[in-house]
Amino acid sequence: MADDNGNVLDTLEPGSVRRIHLVGVAGTGMGSFAGMLKAAGYDVTGSDENVYPPMSDMLRTWGIPASTPYRPENLDAAKPDLVIIGNVIRRVNPEATAVRERGLKQMSFPAALGSLFLDRAHSVVVAGTHGKTTTSSLMAHVLVAAGKDPSFLVGGVTQNYAGNYRVGKGAHFVVEGDEYDTAYWDKGSKFLHYRPRTAILTSVEFDHADIFRDLPHYEATFEKFVRLIPQDGQLVVCAAYPNAVKLAREGCPGRVVTYVAKEGADADYTPRNLSFGPDGARFDVVARGEVQGTVQLPMGGAHNVENALAVIAAAQGLGLTFDEVAQGLATFSGVKRRQEIRGEPDGVMVIDDFAHHPTAVRETIAAIHHRYPERRLWAIFEPRSNTSRRNIHQEDYAHAFTGAARASLKVPERHDKVPVGEELDVRKLVTDLQAQGIDAEGATDVQVLVDLAAREARPGDVLLVMSNGAFGGFIDKVLAALAARAQKGA
Repeated sequence: MADDNGNVLDTLEPGSVRRIHLVGVAGTGMGSFAGMLKAAGYDVTGSDENVYPPMSDMLRTWGIPASTPYRPENLDAAKPDLVIIGNVIRRVNPEATAVRERGLKQMSFPAALGSLFLDRAHSVVVAGTHGKTTTSSLMAHVLVAAGKDPSFLVGGVTQNYAGNYRVGKGAHFVVEGDEYDTAYWDKGSKFLHYRPRTAILTSVEFDHADIFRDLPHYEATFEKFVRLIPQDGQLVVCAAYPNAVKLAREGCPGRVVTYVAKEGADADYTPRNLSFGPDGARFDVVARGEVQGTVQLPMGGAHNVENALAVIAAAQGLGLTFDEVAQGLATFSGVKRRQEIRGEPDGVMVIDDFAHHPTAVRETIAAIHHRYPERRLWAIFEPRSNTSRRNIHQEDYAHAFTGAARASLKVPERHDKVPVGEELDVRKLVTDLQAQGIDAEGATDVQVLVDLAAREARPGDVLLVMSNGAFGGFIDKVLAALAARAQKGA
């Protein structure tokens, strides 16, 4: 459909193009999609403002040329049959402008994924505010372990596969369903392009305040999503979120199955005899009142038990046996930046986690506290996302650090997407945490937090570092400082 946005396509036959160029190729999702396209046999090129490791190394390994900066001349070299425009690209981008002016075929990343891969697959979509990356990675691994040879594209690097995509020959394609917007010409959620036949809805809590007005506006996009599931499809939804169950039951044409990590709760799938230890979680799976067997999950936290129950329900809906699912769960190695132990210099364990929403912060702290109950837990948090920088969750954050003996908070810089007067008040948050008996402080500079941790962390402590970004290199810096401290004390 040619209009002011240029020659934008919603659908495309996979065999109708050969040369594909991605504008914004250095992003995690776009870069991985470029790798997937290359693995599927397309000639792939890309461009970005800057291309840094690790994505620059990955693109080079995959044989995908990445041009910088954005320029119309990049299109001359690429000679693409199709251009894929990333959602970070604005209309005024010089390369996007040239694509429009030349009338080149263009698609958003979600529309291209839907047309080129998902249209002919059994699409298994994992959506929700929390847990998407872990749950989709776990779902994909269970299918691989069961010999189903699935494809997948998820938002984190899976430890079992050292990457976040796989091109298989099987019927299933597991995709992480993001509710963020699609492209500068399409402000609908990405997951609306993903053709779900089986879906998991992990949670629905207000997030992405930069594009959604309020919770009803946010819920509305999930209502559209669940309506996409066909009558012979299945939606697995977490009963811990009654609003999610309500919109599932009211809107989904397919079968709705519920789960929750609370023993004896009113849900189709629940745990029994749940216990946590250094090796993760162990529990019996109860499906509609019947005990199916025991699962050993190499991850801690009630939220990961919930993620596993979702996968069990969805996988059994796809025809897998309990034993096949249990074996897959037991051999899952996790996802980078999800409770990832990065090192233990001088007896101080440093754990990296992506948590940023207050629910995720609370659940991650609880998981680490359960896993290492004898160790002092020091939570170090950077509110970096557009939502976490705002005061919309001010009170929720004040109750999210239970289980931590100490909390150090990065004061966020000003951001043009956060209105003046709506910023998270870190000083008030520190005061509220101190009132609960938690040692707390805030700092505007990352190096101040590094120096503080390196000076005051004791052998046996656990430093739980939470951010959805690079946190100014905090983890590498604190690991180096602790290692230097150990060498000095030796």
